[in-house]
Amino acid sequence: MAASKESAPAATIPKWIKFLFGGSAGMAATLFVQPLDLVKNRMQLSGEGGRAREHKTSLHAIKSILKNEGFRGIYTGLSAGLLRQASYTTVRLGIYTSLFEKFSKGGKPPNFFMKAGIGITAGGIGAFVGTPAEVALIRMTADGRLPPAERRGYKNVFDALIRITREEGVITLWRGCLPTVARAMVVNAAQLASYSQAKQFLLSTGYFKDNLFLHFCASMISGLVTTAASMPVDIAKTRIQNMKTINGKPEYSGAFDVLFRTVKKEGFFSLWKGFTPYYARLGPHTVLTFIFLEQMNKLYCKYILKDTTVSGGL
Repeated sequence: MAASKESAPAATIPKWIKFLFGGSAGMAATLFVQPLDLVKNRMQLSGEGGRAREHKTSLHAIKSILKNEGFRGIYTGLSAGLLRQASYTTVRLGIYTSLFEKFSKGGKPPNFFMKAGIGITAGGIGAFVGTPAEVALIRMTADGRLPPAERRGYKNVFDALIRITREEGVITLWRGCLPTVARAMVVNAAQLASYSQAKQFLLSTGYFKDNLFLHFCASMISGLVTTAASMPVDIAKTRIQNMKTINGKPEYSGAFDVLFRTVKKEGFFSLWKGFTPYYARLGPHTVLTFIFLEQMNKLYCKYILKDTTVSGGL
Protein backbone atom coordinates (compact mmCIF):
# COMPACT_ATOMS: atom_id res chain seq x y z
CA MET A 1 0.00 0.00 0.00
CA ALA A 2 1.40 3.44 -0.98
CA ALA A 3 2.65 5.67 1.82
CA SER A 4 0.45 8.65 2.59
CA LYS A 5 1.73 11.90 1.09
CA GLU A 6 0.11 14.02 3.77
CA SER A 7 2.53 12.81 6.47
CA ALA A 8 5.25 15.26 5.34
CA PRO A 9 5.60 18.08 7.89
CA ALA A 10 4.88 21.61 6.75
CA ALA A 11 7.97 23.74 6.12
CA THR A 12 8.66 26.42 8.73
CA ILE A 13 10.91 29.47 8.97
CA PRO A 14 14.36 28.43 10.29
CA LYS A 15 15.24 29.71 13.76
CA TRP A 16 18.25 31.74 12.55
CA ILE A 17 15.96 33.53 10.08
CA LYS A 18 13.56 34.36 12.94
CA PHE A 19 16.45 35.93 14.87
CA LEU A 20 17.65 37.82 11.77
CA PHE A 21 14.16 39.17 11.04
CA GLY A 22 13.65 40.20 14.69
CA GLY A 23 16.83 42.30 14.77
CA SER A 24 16.28 43.74 11.29
CA ALA A 25 12.72 44.80 12.14
CA GLY A 26 13.88 46.53 15.33
CA MET A 27 16.76 48.32 13.57
CA ALA A 28 14.48 49.53 10.76
CA ALA A 29 12.00 50.90 13.32
CA THR A 30 14.80 52.67 15.26
CA LEU A 31 15.71 54.72 12.19
CA PHE A 32 12.31 56.39 12.52
CA VAL A 33 12.02 56.79 16.30
CA GLN A 34 15.56 57.54 17.54
CA PRO A 35 14.73 61.26 18.10
CA LEU A 36 11.87 60.25 20.42
CA ASP A 37 14.18 57.95 22.38
CA LEU A 38 16.56 60.89 22.83
CA VAL A 39 13.75 63.15 24.11
CA LYS A 40 12.50 60.42 26.45
CA ASN A 41 15.94 59.96 28.01
CA ARG A 42 16.46 63.72 28.40
CA MET A 43 13.04 64.07 30.04
CA GLN A 44 13.77 61.23 32.48
CA LEU A 45 17.09 62.81 33.49
CA SER A 46 15.65 66.32 33.75
CA GLY A 47 15.66 67.53 37.36
CA GLU A 48 18.08 64.81 38.50
CA GLY A 49 20.76 65.50 41.09
CA GLY A 50 19.15 68.64 42.50
CA ARG A 51 19.40 70.50 39.21
CA ALA A 52 16.56 72.69 38.03
CA ARG A 53 14.16 70.80 35.79
CA GLU A 54 15.48 71.44 32.28
CA HIS A 55 12.53 70.32 30.20
CA LYS A 56 8.91 70.81 31.24
CA THR A 57 7.41 69.27 28.10
CA SER A 58 8.50 67.12 25.18
CA LEU A 59 8.17 70.06 22.77
CA HIS A 60 10.42 72.16 24.99
CA ALA A 61 13.02 69.37 24.96
CA ILE A 62 12.90 69.10 21.15
CA LYS A 63 13.24 72.89 20.73
CA SER A 64 16.15 72.95 23.15
CA ILE A 65 17.96 70.12 21.37
CA LEU A 66 17.48 71.70 17.94
CA LYS A 67 18.61 75.11 19.22
CA ASN A 68 21.70 73.92 21.10
CA GLU A 69 22.78 70.87 19.10
CA GLY A 70 21.35 71.36 15.62
CA PHE A 71 19.28 68.98 13.50
CA ARG A 72 21.91 66.23 13.70
CA GLY A 73 21.58 66.48 17.47
CA ILE A 74 18.19 64.79 17.44
CA TYR A 75 19.85 61.65 16.07
CA THR A 76 22.50 61.57 18.81
CA GLY A 77 23.20 57.98 19.83
CA LEU A 78 21.78 56.43 16.64
CA SER A 79 24.70 53.98 16.33
CA ALA A 80 24.06 52.79 19.90
CA GLY A 81 20.33 52.53 19.20
CA LEU A 82 20.99 50.34 16.16
CA LEU A 83 23.46 48.11 18.04
CA ARG A 84 20.92 47.78 20.85
CA GLN A 85 18.32 46.52 18.39
CA ALA A 86 20.86 44.25 16.68
CA SER A 87 21.57 42.58 20.04
CA TYR A 88 18.51 42.96 22.29
CA THR A 89 15.72 42.77 19.71
CA THR A 90 17.40 40.06 17.64
CA VAL A 91 17.52 37.80 20.70
CA ARG A 92 14.14 38.69 22.27
CA LEU A 93 12.03 38.44 19.10
CA GLY A 94 13.97 35.43 17.85
CA ILE A 95 13.36 33.56 21.11
CA TYR A 96 9.75 34.79 21.36
CA THR A 97 8.73 33.72 17.85
CA SER A 98 10.51 30.37 18.25
CA LEU A 99 8.80 29.63 21.60
CA PHE A 100 5.47 30.98 20.30
CA GLU A 101 5.62 28.46 17.46
CA LYS A 102 6.73 25.65 19.81
CA PHE A 103 3.79 26.17 22.20
CA SER A 104 1.16 26.65 19.49
CA LYS A 105 -0.82 23.42 19.32
CA GLY A 106 -2.76 22.40 16.23
CA GLY A 107 -2.62 25.91 14.77
CA LYS A 108 -4.01 27.38 18.01
CA PRO A 109 -1.80 30.07 19.64
CA PRO A 110 -0.76 29.84 23.33
CA ASN A 111 -3.05 31.40 25.94
CA PHE A 112 -2.39 34.87 27.39
CA PHE A 113 -0.42 33.65 30.43
CA MET A 114 1.77 31.42 28.30
CA LYS A 115 2.44 34.38 25.97
CA ALA A 116 3.37 36.51 28.97
CA GLY A 117 5.74 33.79 30.24
CA ILE A 118 7.36 33.48 26.82
CA GLY A 119 7.68 37.27 26.67
CA ILE A 120 9.33 37.43 30.12
CA THR A 121 11.84 34.74 29.15
CA ALA A 122 12.67 36.31 25.79
CA GLY A 123 12.91 39.81 27.24
CA GLY A 124 15.18 38.87 30.13
CA ILE A 125 17.69 37.03 27.95
CA GLY A 126 17.62 39.72 25.27
CA ALA A 127 18.14 42.51 27.84
CA PHE A 128 21.22 40.85 29.31
CA VAL A 129 22.78 40.55 25.85
CA GLY A 130 21.83 44.13 24.95
CA THR A 131 22.85 45.92 28.18
CA PRO A 132 26.26 47.19 26.93
CA ALA A 133 24.61 48.89 23.94
CA GLU A 134 21.92 50.24 26.30
CA VAL A 135 24.55 51.81 28.60
CA ALA A 136 26.22 53.44 25.59
CA LEU A 137 22.85 54.69 24.29
CA ILE A 138 21.87 56.29 27.61
CA ARG A 139 25.21 58.04 27.95
CA MET A 140 25.33 59.26 24.37
CA THR A 141 21.79 60.66 24.45
CA ALA A 142 22.42 62.31 27.84
CA ASP A 143 25.70 63.98 26.88
CA GLY A 144 24.24 67.07 25.21
CA ARG A 145 22.45 68.20 28.40
CA LEU A 146 25.73 68.53 30.31
CA PRO A 147 28.15 71.49 30.38
CA PRO A 148 30.95 71.00 27.78
CA ALA A 149 33.55 70.25 30.50
CA GLU A 150 31.45 67.35 31.86
CA ARG A 151 30.58 65.67 28.57
CA ARG A 152 31.98 62.24 27.77
CA GLY A 153 32.13 62.98 24.04
CA TYR A 154 31.81 59.46 22.65
CA LYS A 155 32.24 59.47 18.85
CA ASN A 156 30.06 56.41 18.24
CA VAL A 157 28.86 53.30 20.03
CA PHE A 158 32.12 51.38 19.49
CA ASP A 159 34.17 54.29 20.84
CA ALA A 160 31.80 54.36 23.84
CA LEU A 161 32.17 50.63 24.53
CA ILE A 162 35.97 50.74 24.20
CA ARG A 163 36.34 53.81 26.44
CA ILE A 164 33.92 52.53 29.08
CA THR A 165 35.88 49.26 29.23
CA ARG A 166 39.25 51.05 29.38
CA GLU A 167 38.27 53.84 31.78
CA GLU A 168 35.76 52.12 34.08
CA GLY A 169 36.21 48.39 33.58
CA VAL A 170 34.29 45.81 31.56
CA ILE A 171 31.76 45.25 34.38
CA THR A 172 30.49 48.82 33.82
CA LEU A 173 29.09 47.67 30.47
CA TRP A 174 26.52 45.73 32.50
CA ARG A 175 25.80 48.57 34.96
CA GLY A 176 22.08 48.67 35.61
CA CYS A 177 21.72 45.14 34.22
CA LEU A 178 19.17 44.10 36.86
CA PRO A 179 16.73 47.00 36.26
CA THR A 180 17.36 46.62 32.50
CA VAL A 181 16.41 42.93 32.67
CA ALA A 182 13.46 43.72 34.97
CA ARG A 183 12.24 46.43 32.59
CA ALA A 184 12.61 44.07 29.62
CA MET A 185 10.60 41.38 31.40
CA VAL A 186 7.82 43.87 32.12
CA VAL A 187 7.97 45.33 28.60
CA ASN A 188 7.96 41.97 26.85
CA ALA A 189 5.30 40.40 29.05
CA ALA A 190 3.12 43.45 28.38
CA GLN A 191 4.13 44.22 24.80
CA LEU A 192 4.36 40.83 23.14
CA ALA A 193 1.47 39.23 25.03
CA SER A 194 -0.83 42.26 24.71
CA TYR A 195 0.00 42.56 21.00
CA SER A 196 -0.92 38.95 20.33
CA GLN A 197 -4.01 39.22 22.54
CA ALA A 198 -5.15 42.53 20.99
CA LYS A 199 -4.66 41.09 17.53
CA GLN A 200 -6.76 38.01 18.36
CA PHE A 201 -9.47 40.13 20.01
CA LEU A 202 -9.73 42.56 17.08
CA LEU A 203 -9.94 39.66 14.62
CA SER A 204 -12.71 38.06 16.71
CA THR A 205 -14.89 41.18 16.40
CA GLY A 206 -15.34 40.51 12.68
CA TYR A 207 -14.45 44.11 11.79
CA PHE A 208 -10.77 43.41 11.07
CA LYS A 209 -8.82 41.29 8.64
CA ASP A 210 -5.19 40.16 9.05
CA ASN A 211 -3.62 43.15 7.34
CA LEU A 212 -1.51 46.25 8.03
CA PHE A 213 -4.40 48.13 9.66
CA LEU A 214 -4.94 45.29 12.14
CA HIS A 215 -1.20 45.22 12.96
CA PHE A 216 -1.24 49.00 13.47
CA CYS A 217 -4.24 48.95 15.86
CA ALA A 218 -2.92 45.98 17.87
CA SER A 219 0.50 47.64 18.12
CA MET A 220 -0.90 50.93 19.43
CA ILE A 221 -2.93 49.10 22.10
CA SER A 222 0.15 47.09 23.03
CA GLY A 223 2.29 50.25 23.20
CA LEU A 224 -0.13 51.97 25.60
CA VAL A 225 -0.28 48.99 27.97
CA THR A 226 3.50 48.60 27.87
CA THR A 227 4.22 52.29 28.52
CA ALA A 228 2.06 52.45 31.64
CA ALA A 229 3.53 49.23 33.04
CA SER A 230 7.22 49.80 32.37
CA MET A 231 7.99 53.51 32.88
CA PRO A 232 8.97 53.42 36.60
CA VAL A 233 11.47 50.63 35.95
CA ASP A 234 12.73 52.44 32.86
CA ILE A 235 13.46 55.63 34.82
CA ALA A 236 15.45 53.64 37.40
CA LYS A 237 17.40 51.96 34.60
CA THR A 238 18.10 55.25 32.80
CA ARG A 239 19.40 57.06 35.88
CA ILE A 240 21.58 54.18 37.06
CA GLN A 241 23.20 53.76 33.64
CA ASN A 242 23.87 57.49 33.33
CA MET A 243 25.20 57.99 36.90
CA LYS A 244 28.77 58.93 37.64
CA THR A 245 30.98 57.79 40.51
CA ILE A 246 31.89 60.75 42.74
CA ASN A 247 34.85 60.30 45.13
CA GLY A 248 34.60 56.55 44.68
CA LYS A 249 30.88 56.47 45.54
CA PRO A 250 28.11 55.93 42.95
CA GLU A 251 25.18 58.35 42.94
CA TYR A 252 22.65 55.55 43.51
CA SER A 253 22.91 52.25 45.39
CA GLY A 254 20.35 50.52 43.21
CA ALA A 255 16.97 50.68 41.47
CA PHE A 256 14.95 51.04 44.67
CA ASP A 257 17.20 53.90 45.78
CA VAL A 258 16.47 55.68 42.48
CA LEU A 259 12.72 55.19 42.83
CA PHE A 260 12.64 56.25 46.49
CA ARG A 261 14.71 59.40 45.93
CA THR A 262 12.83 60.29 42.75
CA VAL A 263 9.44 60.06 44.49
CA LYS A 264 10.73 61.94 47.55
CA LYS A 265 12.27 64.84 45.60
CA GLU A 266 10.12 65.02 42.46
CA GLY A 267 6.78 63.45 43.41
CA PHE A 268 5.07 60.10 42.75
CA PHE A 269 3.97 60.93 39.22
CA SER A 270 7.54 61.80 38.25
CA LEU A 271 7.92 58.02 37.81
CA TRP A 272 5.93 58.55 34.62
CA LYS A 273 7.95 61.62 33.62
CA GLY A 274 8.36 61.61 29.85
CA PHE A 275 5.21 59.48 29.34
CA THR A 276 4.34 61.28 26.10
CA PRO A 277 7.73 60.84 24.35
CA TYR A 278 8.00 57.32 25.81
CA TYR A 279 4.66 56.31 24.31
CA ALA A 280 5.31 58.39 21.19
CA ARG A 281 8.51 56.41 20.81
CA LEU A 282 7.29 53.00 22.01
CA GLY A 283 3.97 53.14 20.15
CA PRO A 284 5.42 53.77 16.65
CA HIS A 285 8.44 51.57 17.40
CA THR A 286 6.11 48.75 18.39
CA VAL A 287 3.97 49.39 15.30
CA LEU A 288 6.93 49.53 12.92
CA THR A 289 8.77 46.58 14.49
CA PHE A 290 5.76 44.28 14.35
CA ILE A 291 4.74 45.46 10.88
CA PHE A 292 8.26 44.91 9.52
CA LEU A 293 8.48 41.54 11.28
CA GLU A 294 5.05 40.36 10.11
CA GLN A 295 5.81 41.39 6.51
CA MET A 296 9.25 39.73 6.54
CA ASN A 297 7.69 36.50 7.82
CA LYS A 298 4.90 36.63 5.22
CA LEU A 299 7.30 37.35 2.35
CA TYR A 300 9.61 34.52 3.42
CA CYS A 301 6.68 32.09 3.60
CA LYS A 302 5.34 33.26 0.24
CA TYR A 303 8.54 33.37 -1.81
CA ILE A 304 10.86 30.88 -0.06
CA LEU A 305 8.48 28.33 1.45
CA LYS A 306 5.86 28.82 -1.30
CA ASP A 307 3.12 28.95 1.33
CA THR A 308 0.57 31.78 0.96
CA THR A 309 -1.69 30.58 3.77
CA VAL A 310 0.63 31.53 6.66
CA SER A 311 0.06 34.77 8.63
CA GLY A 312 2.86 36.86 10.13
CA GLY A 313 3.29 34.48 13.06
CA LEU A 314 2.67 36.56 16.21
